[in-house]
Amino acid sequence: MREYIEAVRAIWHTFETGERLNHRGEFYTHALMTPFFSPGPIGMAPPAIYVAGVGPRMVAVIGAAADGFFVHPFHTAQFMTDVTLPALAAGAESAGRDVSDVTVACLTIVAMGENDEQIGKARRSAADQLAFYGSTPAYAGALDHHGYVDLQPRLNALSKQGNWRETTDLIDDDLLDLVVVSGTPAEVGAQIAERNTFADRTTMMFYGPTPTQDTIAEAVSAAGSA
Repeated sequence: MREYIEAVRAIWHTFETGERLNHRGEFYTHALMTPFFSPGPIGMAPPAIYVAGVGPRMVAVIGAAADGFFVHPFHTAQFMTDVTLPALAAGAESAGRDVSDVTVACLTIVAMGENDEQIGKARRSAADQLAFYGSTPAYAGALDHHGYVDLQPRLNALSKQGNWRETTDLIDDDLLDLVVVSGTPAEVGAQIAERNTFADRTTMMFYGPTPTQDTIAEAVSAAGSA
């Protein structure tokens, strides 16, 4: 992945400057740029390269080489502080960079409603998503970190049987509250401001009733004033 990022930047440099393309790496070699493939210069800074990562090795690569880090929705604030952000910082240090050079963009699962019934339905929908994510071995780190060591294998086994309802039933409220931000728009905004202090920006991923422009605006306003 690190070399892939380097290759993309080398190609963009050739687009912008017209210099001969000569990227030769262990995995990727790009040494030919025909006029038919080059759009020419764009006259501004090249696009930022964001990479998503979960495991510490990929996160370290992001710290070393990328412009931005997409935080997977299946995370907790404590797991970010204890495991993910140290890996990002170590990767940046290995490349002689400051970790602040990497923009942290957090994807946050939100179960939002205007009353208890809507919030309850949204939380159930979010639990469905957590059960799906939790069934994937690559995402076991956050579960293990919080003591849910046996949960991922159970979710994985049930998913292979097609028992998705049972997987959702295994997501308890404590786990849901570790991963998901839920409540009224004002409560959601306040929680995001409190929990996502490690992030430079947050994208809300809504589950449950489709939010309106007004409820989204209320949540954003609450986050900004918290």
